[in-house]
Amino acid sequence: MAVSKDKFGRKIDYLRISITDRCNLRCRYCMPEEGVEYKSHTEILSYEEIIEIVKAGIDFGITRIRITGGEPLVRIGVDELVGMLNQLPGIEEITMTTNGILLPRYAQKLKKADLDRVNISLDTLDRDKFNEITRRDEFNQVISGMKMALEMNLNPVKINTVLMKGINDDEIMDFVELTREFPFHVRFIEYMPLGDKKEAEERYISLTSVQEMIMDKGELIPVNIKGNGPAEYFRLPDGKGTIGFITPISHKFCSLCNRLRLTADGKLKPCLGSDLELDLYAENGELLDAGGLKSQFKEALALKPGRHGFFEEGQETFKREMFQIGG
Repeated sequence: MAVSKDKFGRKIDYLRISITDRCNLRCRYCMPEEGVEYKSHTEILSYEEIIEIVKAGIDFGITRIRITGGEPLVRIGVDELVGMLNQLPGIEEITMTTNGILLPRYAQKLKKADLDRVNISLDTLDRDKFNEITRRDEFNQVISGMKMALEMNLNPVKINTVLMKGINDDEIMDFVELTREFPFHVRFIEYMPLGDKKEAEERYISLTSVQEMIMDKGELIPVNIKGNGPAEYFRLPDGKGTIGFITPISHKFCSLCNRLRLTADGKLKPCLGSDLELDLYAENGELLDAGGLKSQFKEALALKPGRHGFFEEGQETFKREMFQIGG
């Protein structure tokens, strides 16, 4: 198996694949209530095209895949894609990030297709607040999805929680207590300014202070959890799950970055916090051939920046928001 490193010596073995920009929620910090203009079916990668791209990536050391959206489960046949990816020699792990709403319907199919595990995005444990944040009354479905993920052994089941000042920072200990009772792995994530920079500055909370606050209330024991990310994990002495901290802003972990991103419309992004992206389509509108795809992977490794541009002076906005890149 090939091992590829970028110019900073970082081993790149992880590809996050967005399969759709569509979502069944309308989160206030992500998109307007009326939604956005989605890509048409002909503008997004087919599953067959995704497979060809991943084959090229394998030659550059890609061994782990995460399927994202938008919300990936709104796209028909995602379990079939998981099965197709599992047939590729060299792919060692396939995971998914989802909002959990459709997991009660698809978890069994995903497990049968050999999906390894899921991350579920959930920013509040309060139903009314969930409705306010997402503009949808789907809280009970998400909770059912979390339970179904445990039943199907899509473990470790991680809960992604973006902390936002004045919105859910009063629920920090509620999420901590969730890990005492259930084997969920809650990951607190710092707010990243991919949309409105002013809004991000107002909502941003450094997780350094959050971790200190939790530790002041009791012991946190360091642990290791299986995964591709840079989270630091801890558990309560009597906890069934763990508490993780993902700090892309307060403690840039760019030196540990091991990933590339593939957008639903066929762009290869070397860095989340950069507008740089490489087109995988030729001028005639066809996907590049195998040689062309490999050339773009090689270029992505060469162009991958040393650090992201979040909150950098002169970087006021980004061309894409999170739902257009893949969470």
